[in-house]
Amino acid sequence: MSDNTDGCAMLGAVETRSVSPVFVGRAGELTALTEALSRATAGEPQALLIGGEAGVGKTRLIEEFLDTACDRGAVVALGGCLELGADGLPFAPFATALRSLHRKLPGELTAAADGHQGELARLLPELGDPGSHEPADEDSTARLFELTVRLLERLAADRTIVLVLEDLHWADTSTRHLLTYLLRTLRRGRIVVVASYRADDIHRRHPLRPLLAELDRLRTIRRIELSRFTRAEVHRQLTGILAAEPDPGLVEEVFERSDGNAFFVEELVVSHEAGCAVGQLSDSLRDLLLVRVETLPEDAQRVARIVAEGGSTVEYGLLAAVARLAEDELIEALRACVGANILLAVPDGDAYRFRHSLVREAVSDDLLPGERSRLNRRYAEVLEADPALVRPHERTTRLATYWYHAHAPEKALPAVLQAAVETRKRHAYAEQLSLLERAMELWDKVPGETRDSLRPIDYADAYPACGCDPETTSLRFLDLLAEAAVAARLSGERERAAKICRTALRILDSDENDPLRAAWFWTEMARLQSNLGRGDGWPEIARAQELVKGLPPSAVHATVLVGAAGWGMLRNPGPEALAAAERAVEYARFVKDEPIELNARITLGTIMVSAGDIEGGLAAMAEALERTTVLGQFHEAARAHVNLSSSMEALGRSREAVETATSGIELARSRGLVDSAGWIRANLAESLLSLGEWDRSKEEAERLLRSAAGSTKPGGTALLQLAHLATFRGEPARATGHLAEARTRYGARDPIPQYTLPVAQSEIAVAAAEGRLADVRDQLAATAENGFPPGTHRYGWPLVLTAVTAEADSRGLPAADEGREEALAVVRRCVRALATPAPIWQAYSRQVSEELARAEGRESADRWAEVVAAYEALERPYELARARRRLADALLVEGGHREEAAALLRAAHATAVRLGARPLREDVELLAARARLSLAAEKQAPAPAEPGDDTFGLTPREQDVLRLVAVGRTNRQIAEELFISPKTASVHVSNILAKLGVAGRGEAAALAHRLHLLDPVL
Repeated sequence: MSDNTDGCAMLGAVETRSVSPVFVGRAGELTALTEALSRATAGEPQALLIGGEAGVGKTRLIEEFLDTACDRGAVVALGGCLELGADGLPFAPFATALRSLHRKLPGELTAAADGHQGELARLLPELGDPGSHEPADEDSTARLFELTVRLLERLAADRTIVLVLEDLHWADTSTRHLLTYLLRTLRRGRIVVVASYRADDIHRRHPLRPLLAELDRLRTIRRIELSRFTRAEVHRQLTGILAAEPDPGLVEEVFERSDGNAFFVEELVVSHEAGCAVGQLSDSLRDLLLVRVETLPEDAQRVARIVAEGGSTVEYGLLAAVARLAEDELIEALRACVGANILLAVPDGDAYRFRHSLVREAVSDDLLPGERSRLNRRYAEVLEADPALVRPHERTTRLATYWYHAHAPEKALPAVLQAAVETRKRHAYAEQLSLLERAMELWDKVPGETRDSLRPIDYADAYPACGCDPETTSLRFLDLLAEAAVAARLSGERERAAKICRTALRILDSDENDPLRAAWFWTEMARLQSNLGRGDGWPEIARAQELVKGLPPSAVHATVLVGAAGWGMLRNPGPEALAAAERAVEYARFVKDEPIELNARITLGTIMVSAGDIEGGLAAMAEALERTTVLGQFHEAARAHVNLSSSMEALGRSREAVETATSGIELARSRGLVDSAGWIRANLAESLLSLGEWDRSKEEAERLLRSAAGSTKPGGTALLQLAHLATFRGEPARATGHLAEARTRYGARDPIPQYTLPVAQSEIAVAAAEGRLADVRDQLAATAENGFPPGTHRYGWPLVLTAVTAEADSRGLPAADEGREEALAVVRRCVRALATPAPIWQAYSRQVSEELARAEGRESADRWAEVVAAYEALERPYELARARRRLADALLVEGGHREEAAALLRAAHATAVRLGARPLREDVELLAARARLSLAAEKQAPAPAEPGDDTFGLTPREQDVLRLVAVGRTNRQIAEELFISPKTASVHVSNILAKLGVAGRGEAAALAHRLHLLDPVL
């Protein structure tokens, strides 16, 4: 603010102070910011979003807050988003802020970045050489994001840092992603993150809109919306600007015309003080904004126009070269612009920017078309002649932008392509895509000789090299499409990637006879079809297989085979998938493509386990894991952890699965492999649930949902574990909500058994908990119709057990009799289709068999004892507790085993209490009460059973009524049979429901059968 005041003083008699020295309004907002500063100083990171229309006062509020922060000893780092970011300059506000921190805390920042300078140099080139180009993948960007957050946390460990990012409405995609990651993962340090955006620019399709919606769901972020000034606040603002009491008529006129926008108030005051009546101004916002510019001397107006076209910030040396003014004249012109509060000197360097972006836009829009092209050409020519005029990491991108707006395609295309390469090296794939799309736009406008001079810079993934001398081979449009397709996929723009691939395939079909490149594009399309939920991708894989058939081994051939094997691994892990994986390994090894070979070996090992070669498959994955780690192929190593932990869980080796997943998460986090960490964490949550570590499973699932992977398929698996847990704990409504969200993440057009079967099991469990037996049967029948592919027994057994248990629990309900025989036949058909390759599934098989027997009224205590023994050898506390409860029930029915039954019920009850399994706990307590057995922990003799005390206080008459209710009699039929009135029968039924604690006649009948209330006394 002091800079603005000093600048106004330089204007002399011509200029008028238009910025109020008095801070007007915003008391509540400023308090929120200062309170956040206090909490951050105490060690609790804070994040705030400040929104409002252009000119409403966001910047002034932030300036006031930063003054307070500086007074309290905080270190302030300010970065602004640049319009140029949309053209491919990624991470601009973070780079500026980090540069400020590096200038203020050089030693501390260097120490915090120790060991990662090369990677962090992608954001802050002052740290060193960012290194050579690395293979393009999503995880390289995630690695950069994690290192950035870690750097800020270390810097804020013993000092308060205020990080301000302004003008998010101009943020490039990479900046938005990094900001989201920062706000989601920042958990420690004395740091306040403040970001501002122009709310009136956030239209329905603005890319910032979904980000704001996502951030609104995070409880750790405070959002502040600035409203326009009231009439009283405009009055105070005018008083501050004029340093005198304003005329009431002026206050009214300015308030009406400005609608309380602080910036418009300032501009209207300037116009008024220049002798123009407010009412004479044009309604056009541009004209209003240009009023002050047009009062400047001619040289100053010319400099303002040059700065407006140079970008959000223009270096003094570059400006001097483009303006071609004598140095004194340029200084005087700049002084006039700064004094009029049109331009500001950038504090972090020898550069200038517009005080308000609206003025820059208006000045730029006011340029004539030819004038605009000429200025951009001059910028480009000057920058080419002296590249040192701008920072090295901005040079290529800005040159590409200047040549593009200069309408010089032959100069713009090479510059745009080079900028795309440099942007990809920084893992900013969205900006790379924008540049590549601009290159595609320019392609046909460039003379043929210029295109012929271009050379292939790189090949996307396994996209086939031409096999020619790169020094003499020209870049083709098809090569450009391949690069753009990969950039679109990596940046999450799958629709655009699919469109690019379709364009390439049309070209290949009509103009080119190149089966290898066509196969590559079809393989990309297969992946996109699955990701977009438009199919399973098999037709595209099959087309690619046909194209490479008979061709010499190549990386493309191996990629196609890996795609086919991966498809089979997830959907039908049979002989064909196994053969495809083996061929993929052979081809990849032959063409010496290590990453593809390692991926193929991991896929092969997974399929081997599903096919029954358990030890061979686990060994293959373990070898691949060791090899990838040695070679530094960390993405493949993380995938090995994913598949190994999943395979171990499938074998019932959940403790080993947890150990593998835990080490895998550590590896993935240390290498910034966020997506891989999401998959591994989903496996970890599943295994912890199996082991009875339910609270920890819940924590891991919720942690995954808070991460960047939470909105994708790993998030679906996390939600599925939460749905299982909610059902186990007696919260079916909560489970239903989790299931709905999980289905959204999985999609509906690519049914993969590892998703559809667990979802079906959870739906059956919810239906059973809500007493919807018909839905249980329908879901089981539909699942049985689709079958159980090899390797899906891990999902099939729990599903069948859930369904048959519902049948057994409903035995005795008249409404359940119809269709029971058919339902049990479906259960038996499912059992015949499921393998038992490990002890855990053998235990499940025994339990399913005994639940079948219970459903038919022929259960046996001896057989339940076998089920208990099978689970006791495993680490499955919930399943063991359920089996113990069933064994206790069977022993009590058979008689003579009360002490043994009591011990079983106590053990089951203790497990249910520890896990929070409310339905199981209540079931055990009901059985114990019915049998008059104590669940107290201390050992004591069971109380003897006494007639009349074992039926929940039901009188003999109520027991008679309950017997008739259990066989489906109505109140009138009960009255006729017992020779009582229907009203008396109704009273008895109401009393029975109250004493049993159930809601209806059906539940009462089911409970009576389940607890043997109508049997002789135990």
